[in-house]
Amino acid sequence: MNSFGHDFRIAVWGESHGEGIGLTLDGVPAGMPLAVEDFAADLARRRGGAPGTTPRREEDIPRILSGLFRGHTTGAPLTLFFANGNTRPEDYPAPLHFRPSHADRTARIKYGGFNDPRGGGAFSGRLTVALVAAGTVAKKLLPGISLQSRLTAVGGCTEPQRFEETIRRAIEERDSAGGVVECRASGVPAGLGEPFFDSAESLIAHLLFAIPAVKGVEFGDGFAAAARTGSRNNDPILDAAGRTATNHDGGINGGITNGNELVVRAAVKPTPSIGLPQTTFNAATGRCEELAIGGRHDACIALRAAVVVEAAVAIALADLTLTAHRLP
Repeated sequence: MNSFGHDFRIAVWGESHGEGIGLTLDGVPAGMPLAVEDFAADLARRRGGAPGTTPRREEDIPRILSGLFRGHTTGAPLTLFFANGNTRPEDYPAPLHFRPSHADRTARIKYGGFNDPRGGGAFSGRLTVALVAAGTVAKKLLPGISLQSRLTAVGGCTEPQRFEETIRRAIEERDSAGGVVECRASGVPAGLGEPFFDSAESLIAHLLFAIPAVKGVEFGDGFAAAARTGSRNNDPILDAAGRTATNHDGGINGGITNGNELVVRAAVKPTPSIGLPQTTFNAATGRCEELAIGGRHDACIALRAAVVVEAAVAIALADLTLTAHRLP
């Protein structure tokens, strides 16, 4: 399915080199002020063109098709559309020469070859424009909650002053670099999260793994906690408000937010489309052959992923918040 959520439901549609990308949000309360300009800041953070990012430039000005009247949401499904203008489908002439670590082969198997393979089609990072737009709406439903995201590692380097150097070296070598994005949400109230399958961690991770190229998610200290003892990893409670001395758990206990800062990180793999020739299977000939991938690609996808990760966290928190308000 291409939809997610319970009380705040998002559906995304479109392909990288098709007519455009769209999303429909169901559950947006009536009467919320909303304008096209509200999306500009976050969409600009996602846009390519900077060093290390794709030279593909799309205007990404949303066209609001439904759910808005006289500057306020109507309570009906909110539908937005982003036209694709800067496409070059001719860059993808050999759909049967499967690109390594892409969805080319798996999508062909699943859809019997009827999928659109140009630029990854429906599996492209281009669809994250829809997530970012949904995140803009979600943040409006989270008064008092502040979200901030940043890049904490690039190509294994954790020194921000060396990120540019690391990316430049990858570009010079016609290669790519992965990265880690951290999102922190302050002001999150205690009590968000439903038992077991709809825990705060479950829903946030679900959305984060929907982002193309995300291969790992951790909350708080995550995998580092596995190397500790309980006495070193526990977060002692300091007062009746639930404030803790440390925050190794990242603001979640038992799948329910505890009122402390929510901390989550997403590992973003290196861009699989690289300039270096690679030997990989060609279904058209039945042989492994050298492949040179064309097109316009990011040297480091993680550079544009911070706002996408932030949007995913906001969408999950909005859904959990609306659910909490609905339930007795």
